[in-house]
Amino acid sequence: MSKRLSEKTINQIKKFRERGWSLPEIHKELGVGYGTIHRHINDVRILPKYEKMWLGKRGGSIKRKKEAEKEAYEKAKKYILQLSDKEKTIFLCALYWGEGSKSDFGISNTDPELIRVFAQGLVKVFGISRDDFRISVRIFEDLDKEKCLDFWSQIVGIPREKFVNVNILKGKKEGKTPYGMCRLRVRKGGKLLKYITALKKRISYLF
Repeated sequence: MSKRLSEKTINQIKKFRERGWSLPEIHKELGVGYGTIHRHINDVRILPKYEKMWLGKRGGSIKRKKEAEKEAYEKAKKYILQLSDKEKTIFLCALYWGEGSKSDFGISNTDPELIRVFAQGLVKVFGISRDDFRISVRIFEDLDKEKCLDFWSQIVGIPREKFVNVNILKGKKEGKTPYGMCRLRVRKGGKLLKYITALKKRISYLF
């Protein structure tokens, strides 16, 4: 159980924040966890005379983030130059393990990159025709239906007219799921499901 902060420490956190201190600066000064600091500064406003300094720090933080992302990408690029069909098969199996249906061969997600990679893998690695794709889209009523269908059509590489189902749900999810959810199912995919299941068992055995 974490130690409760004293009123003095809480006031210090708020005071530092008012003066434009960042979370890392407060953490370094007081030794308090980031989550605790964030909880106590959530409603604290930066004093006007410190706003310029605070904005400058935020800009620096964004710059450092972009530099770190670039560095990580270059590292990944050097580490993975290309993937063999075997490696792609294992990766697709892992995707299905985490996101796939257990009753039939289908995968559902709101992440377009995940759906795109899986669709490409089915075609290029497993030799599945896109004509055997069965696409269903689930969106909320506040989303632009036509825009969402066009988007998923580009992602999976088949005309939206061939989608088998479009389900519109009540509620508002714009921003969190801007294009809704796509389900990609393979027609007569029982044999492929058995193969993926066998790969999963083999991988779990090796671990």
